[in-house]
Amino acid sequence: MSQHSRRVLVIGGCGVVGRIVVPILAAGHHLTVLDLKPPADPVPGVGYHTGDARDADLTRELATGADSLIYMAMGPVQGWNTPPTVRSHLEVAVSGLYLALRAAHEAGVRHAVYTSSMSVFRYLIPGTQREASRDEIGRFPGDDARPDARDFYGLAKRLGEEVCRSAAAEWDMDVVCLRLAFPTPDTEWPPVDPLFHRLIATSGSDVAAALDAALNYRGHGFAAFNISGDLDGHTMSLAKAREQLGWTPAHAAPGP
Repeated sequence: MSQHSRRVLVIGGCGVVGRIVVPILAAGHHLTVLDLKPPADPVPGVGYHTGDARDADLTRELATGADSLIYMAMGPVQGWNTPPTVRSHLEVAVSGLYLALRAAHEAGVRHAVYTSSMSVFRYLIPGTQREASRDEIGRFPGDDARPDARDFYGLAKRLGEEVCRSAAAEWDMDVVCLRLAFPTPDTEWPPVDPLFHRLIATSGSDVAAALDAALNYRGHGFAAFNISGDLDGHTMSLAKAREQLGWTPAHAAPGP
């Protein structure tokens, strides 16, 4: 964990990713969590608040005095691809994220981290435009390629990155997008099946280390990084994260 202790507002810290990383980040940073749901297993020393990040007054109040915002809220998994779930993911990734960043800016916060996803990219069979199945070895575009996902979840994350890019330009913020790949608790590491998960999944402690590195990545405006356990580059390049964030996975995902 970084030697620089930060005061951080974590939005969505009681969700799937939050439950994995908040206990680790809390060891080195002062965390305040805002979530629609109360924590199932509160982490000692973390301040929890139940509420909606779209409540500008509440978010602004909680962000006051913080020097960074981590936005990891996401829509539900239940009812995947149904209209209510699609609407929820788009609302969280666009209007929810925009309002949270604006409230943080108004509170004087100049730095934010967004947990994006490798799902912003299509996963293609090399040399073709055919999308690989979860039992085939495909490849994601390069580090600085333009996101091109077409499914609702990938599109939501793509649009979230555009919100971040706009915030960086409009409010002179540093906004770091971490494109996560199947965050997996260390106790469940390594994943076994399907092949797709096995190739790209990231251990929980490695995700926390990437977030920690992102909290200290400042003075660069908007930036996006691929974050995965794919140390050997079977499906993607992690060169940008290694060279600019100083991050590589300590737990290498099993190969094919």
